[in-house]
Formats: sequence, structure tokens, C-alpha cells
Amino acid sequence: MTASLEALDLDPAFALHRGGKLEVRATIPVRNADDLSLAYTPGVARVCSAIADAPELVNEYTWVSNVVAVVTDGTAVLGLGDIGPAGAMPVMEGKSLLFKEFGGVDSVPICLDCTGVDEIVETVVRLAPSFGGINLEDISAPRCFEIEDQLRRRLSIPVFHDDQHGTAIVATAALTNAARVIGRPLRELRAVVAGAGASGVAVTRMLLNAGIGDIAVSDSKGLIFEGRAGMNPYKDALSRETNKAGLTGSSESALAGADVFIGLSGATISERAIASMAQDAIVFALSNPTPEVLPDVAAKHAAVVATGRSDFPNQINNVLAFPGVFRGALDVRATAITENMKIAAAEALAGVVGDEVRADYIIPSPFDPRVAPAVTRAVADQARKDGVARR
Repeated sequence: MTASLEALDLDPAFALHRGGKLEVRATIPVRNADDLSLAYTPGVARVCSAIADAPELVNEYTWVSNVVAVVTDGTAVLGLGDIGPAGAMPVMEGKSLLFKEFGGVDSVPICLDCTGVDEIVETVVRLAPSFGGINLEDISAPRCFEIEDQLRRRLSIPVFHDDQHGTAIVATAALTNAARVIGRPLRELRAVVAGAGASGVAVTRMLLNAGIGDIAVSDSKGLIFEGRAGMNPYKDALSRETNKAGLTGSSESALAGADVFIGLSGATISERAIASMAQDAIVFALSNPTPEVLPDVAAKHAAVVATGRSDFPNQINNVLAFPGVFRGALDVRATAITENMKIAAAEALAGVVGDEVRADYIIPSPFDPRVAPAVTRAVADQARKDGVARR
């Protein structure tokens, strides 16, 4: 160990984490022998037998219908990269804490000591009977896409990769309101997304579903366009749905005349490139801890600026989405989280802001008590419309 525990605990972050951030608590008292005989043997045997005869009763007589597995392999943790399952645990504990605090959802952090797609899928499938939903977290692209796709095909419970869809829901909600601020519909806007990893691909797909006019996406090799060599299947599919103008080159070159910039890559964007954007531009510099362009710089040239940080206005924070999304899905015992459910969540989140929308308030605070209930209702209602609700 490089430092003593006493020295580490001088840092308030370490002091807060000492002993972990979670515990398991009983929901019923065990005060005497009668309580014990009902909670455990012999009373529990009657419940077990009933569930064995009718497995769907597990949702009524255990915690399964209200608990989510938060699963990672530690390969893409926050801005830290591949730090492994042990290093990832504080983040997964934190995710579970947020599930409970903001959505009333119980969850269990699970850090897997394997990185193969098939290994992860098989492990999660075998764990799935203990859970009402699976939240995938901090798994590197492009493996995360295949893992989610396989799990969605094999499981009849919601599977949701938050790095993809949580980011996409909140970004779409924020952009919907930012477009209101500048007085233009999404269908008239041309966007550039820097980053074709998990969040970049998902944000792009959701904005396409929301009806954005055009959107060009870049990766480390430049803009993605149809026929470009060296792309994985997910980028190749994206190339056929984006970049109608057939732009080539870099993100910065594509920003000339663009209405929207969304940064999800960790790269740096120059002030000159931001200045080349259209009048009343929208800049979402979402990389953490360092945005692609600092907000005060972007604000010189853009009408609306958002980041992923809490110390600037308009924070794009996944906690605005995932607790309500899972709460709504669990409440109706959904078999999946559909694209329409994600769009409904984004619309509900944007609606919380309502008529109060302005350049420095396009998305509500995570502490706004209206957020989780609004997202929950929208997701549950849409699950019923989509036919994936079981109650």
C-alpha cells in the first residue's frame, strides 16, 4: 500500500468511502421465535413451494421485482479507463446509491473479473433470475454494444447500458429545450458529435429518432462517412444513417456553419472552431473532468452551453434519467426498455423545465423532486403502449 489509511482518510473523499457506501437492511422485524419461524424456517418453505409451482410469484414474494444488478467489467470507468473490477467498485457502489436515493430502486453492484463478450453475457444470464433488471455500466466500446444486444435477446427483463442510453436521454432532453431557446425545431439543426464510443453512438441514434436535421459523427480517425475504411460494424451502420452532406475531415472542419456541437470524446476543440459555427449555436462539451472547450470560451460564440460538470449551468447528468427509467420499467414489470420508452423519458425530462426554459436552464437539477416521478410515469405509460408491460 502506497499510503497509510490514516493519511488517505485526510482526503474527505476517502473518509466518506471508508467501509463502503452501501449496506443491506431488513424490511421486516425479527423480534421473537414466531417472527423467525415466518421469515425463515418453517414458514419460508411454504413460500418457496408456491414459487416453485408458479415462478411468476417470485415478483410478489421476494425483492426480485425491485432490484437491479449494476454490472461492469471495469474497462471504461468514468474518465479513468480500464482500471479493472476492483477499481470500479466505488463507482458501482455510487451508482447503487443513486438508484436508491433518486428512484427508490434497490440494486447490487457486481464487478466481473472477465472481459470477454461471451463470458460476460453468460455470467449475467446466470445471475439474472435474482434481478428485475440489468444496468450495464462502464464497459468499453464496441464490446458494450454486443453485450447489450445479446442480453436483450436472451433475457425477459430490462437491460440498459447507462453510458449509452442514460446519456442519450438527458442530452436529447437538453437539446430539445436548447432548440426552444434559440427558437428553432430540431429538424432544422445540423449537429456534429465528437466521439463514436458508447455514448456518442447512442446520443446520435436518439437524436436521429427525435428528428434532428442532420448529424455528423467523428472518431479518432476523423468524420464517419459511408464507405470509410477501417470501421467496426456499429460505426459502419451509423455511417449509413448520418452525415447526409458527406463531410470528410475532422470534427473542427465539420463545425463550420453547424448549429450544434456535442462533445463525448475527451478531445479538445479550439475556440476558432466554435466561432465558425452558425449564429445562435448550441455547444454541449460533455467530457469530464475537462470539457472539450471551456464554457466561458464557448459562451463567447454560442447561445446555449452545457457541460457534464456540476459547477457550471446545464449539467448533463445521467442521474436525471436512469433512476426514473428503471423505476418505471420495474413498476410495470417491463420485459424490455424500448426506444419509445427512452424517447418518452427524454420528453418528460424536458417537460420538467417547461416555460421556465432559458439559456442557463435547459435541464433540471438532479435534486428537483419532479424529475424521477415525471420520468417514471412516462416510461411506465409508454411500456404499456409498447406492449412490454406485464402489469
